[in-house]
Amino acid sequence: MSRPITLFTGQWADLPFEEVVKLAAGWGYDGLEIACWGDHLDPWQAAEDDAYVQGKLDLLEQHGLQLFAISNHLKGQAVCDDPIDARHQAILPSRIWGDGDPEGVRQRAAEEMKMTARTAQRLGVKTVVGFTGSSIWKYVAMFPPATEEMVAAGYRDFADRWNPILDVFDECGVRFAHEVHPSEIAYDYWTTKAAMEAIGHREAFGLNWDPSHFVWQDLDPVGFLWDFQDRIYHVDCKDAKRQTGNGRNGRLGSHLPWADPRRGWDFVSTGHGDVPWEQCFRMLNTIGYDGPISIEWEDAGMDRLRGAPEALEFVRGLAFDAPTAAFDAAFATDD
Repeated sequence: MSRPITLFTGQWADLPFEEVVKLAAGWGYDGLEIACWGDHLDPWQAAEDDAYVQGKLDLLEQHGLQLFAISNHLKGQAVCDDPIDARHQAILPSRIWGDGDPEGVRQRAAEEMKMTARTAQRLGVKTVVGFTGSSIWKYVAMFPPATEEMVAAGYRDFADRWNPILDVFDECGVRFAHEVHPSEIAYDYWTTKAAMEAIGHREAFGLNWDPSHFVWQDLDPVGFLWDFQDRIYHVDCKDAKRQTGNGRNGRLGSHLPWADPRRGWDFVSTGHGDVPWEQCFRMLNTIGYDGPISIEWEDAGMDRLRGAPEALEFVRGLAFDAPTAAFDAAFATDD
């Protein structure tokens, strides 16, 4: 069976869940990666309400869609972040924001991530995708200079806050796939190494590989797959285009909005950017990844109703299967 291609519903959370299900099925997607915001999935209700869970599963089955993963980026972001401010209030429900006391927000976000693991178990999926947040992302510019101890304290804070969450993931038989992404504790190659070391390389913590966040940082998404092959728990598929080289556009985006031509990079429709997709899919085959390819739509320059089916067509044409055993046998010799 070909590798399933799913649609991440995070960028569609302004629409009712049932409408997104119908759209994805109509376009020919194999399933969904369901976001835990909007009305798409409430981890607290799902962890306690059998009828609510069954209703989600029935709706998917009715439209011929599968479920391989759920995602809770927004609440995961608040677990470690410092500062906690108006940006978080804008993306968090009142249940998590509460009175806005930063430590209270972090604690409530951590509890929701535990609930998300329980929800995944009840839905019959093995992977939760998301962010971790970071208390040291604010030091990334390195001026005023951050000491080694300040950075080390950030990794200890991550371990202290996420190990109890991962304990619940272990209890539920579910894995957390952290999306390597700027603003997170692991945002590039070496910070991923450091994050893994901070939590003792425990198996509950793996990676969601999204190459769009690699190319504009001048990282190699293909080599990353090879080096972290045993921790690639999920794949999100979106593209990014570098727009540098004119002496004006910078890598960091210049505080300009998405799709502004003065930015040094931007998200684009899959296949229109700088991600080396064929090499990526060949490496996914090489490392034996057989999970879903989840298309995440973030191109601010193209209408999503056109772009989502276009992305599906591109990925389906390129996400070729690995050689079969019969193919290998055809080249075997008798000696």
